[in-house]
Amino acid sequence: MSSTEGKSWTRDRVFALAEEGPVSVLDIGPGVGTYAKLLAGPHVDRLTGIEIWQPYVDTYRLHEYYDEIVVGDARKVDLPDADVVIIGDVAEHMTEADALTLWERCTAAARKAVYLSIPIVHYPQHEIEGNPHEIHVDEDWNHERVLASFAGIGAYELGGEVGVYERRV
Repeated sequence: MSSTEGKSWTRDRVFALAEEGPVSVLDIGPGVGTYAKLLAGPHVDRLTGIEIWQPYVDTYRLHEYYDEIVVGDARKVDLPDADVVIIGDVAEHMTEADALTLWERCTAAARKAVYLSIPIVHYPQHEIEGNPHEIHVDEDWNHERVLASFAGIGAYELGGEVGVYERRV
């Protein structure tokens, strides 16, 4: 359900990290399983998703794409260690303070890199499929604000609506 902007860039960056061997990936907010489908293959040896909305687990058959699905709020559950952590189109669904805390928690869980995909234009969104967690709490991120707010960003790619950011650890 999220924009396709930046997805192939993230895939290519993750695959580059897997040149020495397959990596484990923690996907925060898998939704319909976009990253699981995008990263499927020999580059990833374990894929874990943390999904806040139980109905998505069933509706989008997330157990078919992930080795493990944890149902819970990524701001509150223990984050398992992984080589790569992806916060894909999630940060805009919470306050800036919560997003920055999640960023740091994900950085602590990552062994190689953290990726953030976030709208960089005014991007309002309401409930989808009865899911109140789909609402964009902070709908006014932009590239400059992301760089100023999220510590440690190195590489990034900007689309017309979405920016994707990498923090190596």
